[in-house]
Amino acid sequence: MDLQITAKRALITGSNTGIGKGIATVLAREGVTVVVHGRNRQRTEATAEEIRAAGGVAHIAIGNLATDEGAAAVAKAALEQTGGIDILVNNVGGVEATGGGLPSWFDVLPEHWAASMQQNIIAAVRMIHAFVPAMRERQWGRVINVSSAGGTQPTVAVPDYCAAKAALIAMTLGLSKALARSGVTVNTVSPGCTRTSMLERSFDKIAAVEGWPDGFEAREPLFMDLGHFPVASPRLGRPEDVGALVAYLASPLATFVTGANYRIDGGQCQSVN
Repeated sequence: MDLQITAKRALITGSNTGIGKGIATVLAREGVTVVVHGRNRQRTEATAEEIRAAGGVAHIAIGNLATDEGAAAVAKAALEQTGGIDILVNNVGGVEATGGGLPSWFDVLPEHWAASMQQNIIAAVRMIHAFVPAMRERQWGRVINVSSAGGTQPTVAVPDYCAAKAALIAMTLGLSKALARSGVTVNTVSPGCTRTSMLERSFDKIAAVEGWPDGFEAREPLFMDLGHFPVASPRLGRPEDVGALVAYLASPLATFVTGANYRIDGGQCQSVN
């Protein structure tokens, strides 16, 4: 299927590794010029080089989107190298505010909540302000916000992260209404457990408790059974799975889709969306 996005220009925030890297790779494969973003220059350049080696066009932008200065630097780099952004994927986020672990509710302090909001939602707001007005002027654009299964099914752990991801879903709907009949669509994708380096490290901790064998491939079906995932095949998501969904939403084929939240979680959230 021709997604009709060849020569479009995309910025994917937080894309030097994990889900963001999967999204950038899939979009580049579809002919999109991608801007790979990260805070670590070496890792960001390595991801861009992988995309170029596969025949894609990739630039890089370095900066911390949790600050005004970092966001301005990223926007400037993206615009200078592409001339404009047609597809904005707000993927940056995470649980760094509390040290990257899985703290329970009362271990998350007010300052952690504030830092998590900066990283998981206000970073996206900064990028929207930087690029969406020009999309509206051109009467075409795509904004795709990457939330999480935790945004619709919060857990007792990382409550700040889950709340920020829920806010991102709500923000998507509000922005889609503000951009009605502008040619710009705004949607959310909400991945569940997806194979990333962070998830593999989590598996090491679970394996020590459950007595699982070594190796991700051996552990994966055991985790699926533990979580009662109803997905058709006994595997977790892959970053490229999320990338495929984002590519569709970024395309003209999805013109009639806006303000929606698409869960891509193998049935992890067992509730009505």
